[in-house]
Parts: sequence; C-alpha cells; structure tokens
Amino acid sequence: MTPPTRLQNFRQRGGDLVAAQFVLIVLVALGGRKRKSVGVVQKVAGLTLMALGGAVVAGGGRGLGRNLSPLPEPLDTAQLVTTGLYAHVRHPIYSGLLALGLGWGILRGSWGALGWTAALAALFHFKSAREEKALLVRFPDYAAYCKRTKRFVPGVI
Repeated sequence: MTPPTRLQNFRQRGGDLVAAQFVLIVLVALGGRKRKSVGVVQKVAGLTLMALGGAVVAGGGRGLGRNLSPLPEPLDTAQLVTTGLYAHVRHPIYSGLLALGLGWGILRGSWGALGWTAALAALFHFKSAREEKALLVRFPDYAAYCKRTKRFVPGVI
C-alpha cells in the first residue's frame, strides 16, 4: 500500500472544508462589490460589526498561537486553549469571520453578501462539529469545556 499523497492527506484532514471556506469568503467579498445606497445607521452598524469581527479574528488567532491551523484536525503538537476569547466561545475565529461578513453585507446593502455569509455560517457549523469530534478524542477535558462554553456567540449559540 502506498502512502497517501499530500493532497490525499490534506483532504483526509478536512481540506475540502477549508477550500469551501475560502471560496465562500471570496463570494462574501464579491457579493458586496456593488454598493446600494445605505443610510448612516446602516453604515455605522456595518463598520462596527466589521471592526468587531476583525478584532475577534485577530484575537482568536493570537490566542491559539502555534496551535492555529485552518484544518479541522488539531496539529500533532496542539494544546487545548480555553483562555482569552476561548473562555467565552469555542470558535472565535469563525465568529469573527461571520461578523465581518454580516457587517460587509450591511455596509454594502448587499443581499448577496448576506446570503453567502449565511452559507458560510452553515459551513462553519459542520466544520466546527468535525473539529470538535477530533478535539474530544484528543483532549479529555474538552467535553467539560463544551458544556460551559457556547460554540459561536457567548451565552447564545
């Protein structure tokens, strides 16, 4: 039996989900290219969500440090992170990306961007479920962490 190729290994570790995520993020961005006239409140709301989302993505990445991987399978050297933003939600990077998409759609007055953001939310639901199965196998404390911490929005989802 031949060893798996790099592409096969990437796909086995959830690379298809990462590729779909990348495509959806591009579609969110392109979906907001044509701007409809929006009011001041809509502009402020959109920019606020985008700023919050960007800060959450950056903070989540910083919190993971060397544990950061786009794949839903943890790195061989990974350690469980439950501090910082991870004390409030299990997947802050996904939350931040969704806030960015929502803010972009609102700012641009784009139903297309909002629709693609909804599709991205569905993908993150499935990707995070796969990720959590792997984390439960890898880290015995992960089950207790899941019971006390919501997936995407503190105290809600």
